[in-house]
Order: sequence, then C-alpha cells, then structure tokens
Amino acid sequence: MNIQEQIKNYITSQTEPKRTEMQELHQLVLQALPGCRLWFDNGKNSENKTVSNPTIGYGFQIIKYADGKTRDFFQIGLSANKTGISVYILGIEDKAYLAQTYGKKLGKASVTGYCIRFKTLKDINVDILEAAVRFGGKTRNEKIS
Repeated sequence: MNIQEQIKNYITSQTEPKRTEMQELHQLVLQALPGCRLWFDNGKNSENKTVSNPTIGYGFQIIKYADGKTRDFFQIGLSANKTGISVYILGIEDKAYLAQTYGKKLGKASVTGYCIRFKTLKDINVDILEAAVRFGGKTRNEKIS
C-alpha cells in the first residue's frame, strides 16, 4: 500500500466529525505546502509495538540526534487523538516561538513548543493555523532571528 492509500485509509478510519475535519486539514496543509513530500507513520516501532498515534507527515527535514546520528523526517504532522486533533510543527529551534506567535490568536487550542492541539476546527482560527503550518514548512531547521 502506498503512502497516499495509507493516508486515505487513516482518515477514513476516523469517526465523524473527526474524519471530515482531518480531510479538511489534510487539504489545508497540501495547499499551504504545495509539492511537499508526504509521509505516513503508523505509530509502531520496529517490534510492531504502538508507541504513538498514527501521523500524516508533510515536508522534509533531517533530524540530528545528540549522538550524531541523523534521520529523515517530516516537518509538519497531523494526527487524530482521543480528545481531538494534533498538528505538529517540527524543527523550530525556539521552543517558545509557536506559543508566543500563534497561541493567543488560535482560539481554544493548547500550544507547546512543537504541537497545536484542539478538540474541533470550530474552536480555532483556521487561518492562523494555516499561517503556523506555512511557517513550519519553510523553517527547515533554520534559526528564528
């Protein structure tokens, strides 16, 4: 099964209204980051043990670990969770930037150094979320000045 099929299956496996909202967000990210690389992480480790929620990934970055090893990974992640939806914006060096720049404008969302979590799209300003996604898609581990 290719990545497009995995993403489609993941979205359609969600119950309504989360299914429709995940589809809307998937389209929003594709429009915000045209031509980006797509990923699908099923949330399982090499022993097939569930370690995280499945995540749709967008974009490309190279993560460098403390031991010097590197790994190809996505920049933006979209994941359903028990209480709503999480949008991950990875590769931002300043862990306060996301909350300071977008937090108050987003609406009813929890914003950490790399994650925007909300219950439903009705609770947030989707234009602000799109701006955060666009920002995350162009950072590519660059330092914020």
